[in-house]
Amino acid sequence: MHNIYLKDETDIEGWRAAARRLIAHGITPQEVDWYVGPARDAAVQADFFAMADDATNLPAAPSSIVDQENNAGIAPPNIFAGQPGIPAEGRSLMVPRQFVELVRSVILHCAPERFGLLYRVLWRLQQERGLMRLAGDADVARLNAMTKAVRRDMHKMTAFVRFREAMVEGRPRYLAWFEPEHHIMAAIAPFFIGRFAAMDWTIMSPRMGMRWDGNMLHFLPGGKPGALPAEDAGEALWMSYYRHIFNPARLKLKAMQKEMPKKYWHNLPEAELITSLIAGAGMRTQAMLERAPEPPRRKVIGYQRKPRRPDIAGGNE
Repeated sequence: MHNIYLKDETDIEGWRAAARRLIAHGITPQEVDWYVGPARDAAVQADFFAMADDATNLPAAPSSIVDQENNAGIAPPNIFAGQPGIPAEGRSLMVPRQFVELVRSVILHCAPERFGLLYRVLWRLQQERGLMRLAGDADVARLNAMTKAVRRDMHKMTAFVRFREAMVEGRPRYLAWFEPEHHIMAAIAPFFIGRFAAMDWTIMSPRMGMRWDGNMLHFLPGGKPGALPAEDAGEALWMSYYRHIFNPARLKLKAMQKEMPKKYWHNLPEAELITSLIAGAGMRTQAMLERAPEPPRRKVIGYQRKPRRPDIAGGNE
């Protein structure tokens, strides 16, 4: 077995460099185990397949492969004979654009088997060129499902992050807590930078955090929600707004819970209103139906034709 060590959970460059070398040496997916973090000892870390700190500047592949079980140099077998589609060293891999896009999303998924799954599909693509068009294929279907889950997680983060204002060193800083299911924090950062470019904000999660100081983005270690300040004036205003825009006659509970799953409620300030608003929706709707109709409040302004300009009177321009 060959152990591949990636430097972090979203090390796409490390995965790509390792996958290219593995295929060039004919290492099948069944012979590879993928890990996140440094190798457990120096001998393994020095292995040809272990990821260096800078994955974009990896050295060229040597003429021998290190067997991790006995650390003995062995000559690589003739892996290209009888294996059409497996590229030689230095030759570019031919993969469809759809797979490249899937890699960018799937690498953010929390499933530990994602690295092996991506490599297995890449291996198959060298001989099955039309693989990505087979939506019913188990591997392709799994990749698509992972991509959908990551994109949904990113969408929910853009919708459900709630900032609270705090004074830090005499300046307002906006703090928020969110618990993404997948490793999306760095990928979603451009959205918040674009939306709140002039604010000094920090978003924390259990795994990592990020802070925008108005000029630069800083990544932070994970934290705990207890560090958030108490309710601020902006949150009270938001609660009042949410209460007033709630329309009991248009309540669709299943649709609401689909768009706002309950797993997010404990981090949403307006969630404490939802139960009481739902409980009173029936009575409020009935009261609306029993209320006598009111005449519409409209102000009709009569149309007046504008006088024609002298310079175009009679059709002259």
